[in-house]
Amino acid sequence: MVGERVDAIEMLRRLVAFDTTSRNSNLDLIHFIRDYLAGHGVACDLVLDKDRRKANLYATLGPKNEGGIVLSGHTDVVPIDDQDWQTDPWTLTEKDGLLYGRGTCDMKGFVACCLAMVPDFLERELKEPIHLAFSYDEEVGCLGVHSLIAHVVGHYPTPRLCLVGEPSMMQVVDAHKGIRSFITTVTGLEAHSSATHVGVNAIMVAAGLIRFLTELGEELRDRGDETGRFTPPFTTLSVGTIEGGTAVNIIPRHCRFVWEYRALPGTDAEEPIRRFDEYVRKKVLPAMQAKAPGIADVVTVPRSITPALRPDPGSAAETLAKALAGVNDTLAVSYATEAGIFQVNGIPTVVCGPGDILQAHRPNEFVAISQIDACMTFLGKLADRVCVR
Repeated sequence: MVGERVDAIEMLRRLVAFDTTSRNSNLDLIHFIRDYLAGHGVACDLVLDKDRRKANLYATLGPKNEGGIVLSGHTDVVPIDDQDWQTDPWTLTEKDGLLYGRGTCDMKGFVACCLAMVPDFLERELKEPIHLAFSYDEEVGCLGVHSLIAHVVGHYPTPRLCLVGEPSMMQVVDAHKGIRSFITTVTGLEAHSSATHVGVNAIMVAAGLIRFLTELGEELRDRGDETGRFTPPFTTLSVGTIEGGTAVNIIPRHCRFVWEYRALPGTDAEEPIRRFDEYVRKKVLPAMQAKAPGIADVVTVPRSITPALRPDPGSAAETLAKALAGVNDTLAVSYATEAGIFQVNGIPTVVCGPGDILQAHRPNEFVAISQIDACMTFLGKLADRVCVR
């Protein structure tokens, strides 16, 4: 593979072949990228997770001076379980100008473009470094990128800006909602189902808590979005899974549900969890513990925190991305990315990448070849700006 030059579609074919569903290790793919870069004389850092089953990759093309531009993407993909695929999800399939396969859109297409551009970046002699930052476990809460950024900030000069290549149809996104997700576990007291006056029904307590969240979500919906930029135009709140109980004739001791909210940038991102905790403390726990002191409880723990991406008009990232994309305006989106995490760490960041987010996470996921071409043009313009020749 020494010095191998691979076009973006062929690179995407190779990347799709790695099953990097978040529950799996991504090391085979990371080692493939590491070896490809080594063939071009580019060293990289691997930042492993605590179990050493997954890794982030960080590589610098060009000089090791201050600043530089980060091209960021995640390597994991969502599961194909219970989805009706018409093609093999792990084999890139071209049809009618579309490239099908898991991750083609979200977001191995962007990663493939970045890797395909490596020989061009190097041959034209960079006057400013370009950093490749590829993370793990974005799809399960943006878990890996935190250690990646900590490694970069702790060992290297802070990059001047970051471009996150999530699918945006190569439009520049300067704002997205944040995500906070939680696991709430209710512990009640078992009894025969005929003795409701004795037991504490964990499922019914959980149902009351979900009702509170439903009403809070309605309140947030009614407040709306003052900027008028988001769809839907409000902070959203949702319960995703619930489980509990043993049998119909046993008052359930345990119930567990997972919930999230997606807050508009610029709003109080702590408000929903703060109000939920207050409701539990003042209204729910006293009634539960009156029946089962020392036993009944409600415990809520954070599952993931992904900060919103705040608009930063005129930032280095926005200015550069708009020039490269040939656009005058920016968009706001309701999906979340790693961009907000780079931003809160002091790195100006926007989102701009190939593909339509509506294709992400679906069966028969695809990216249009025209979008891959547009991304390569975008990166080619970046080369014109940061290369000596």
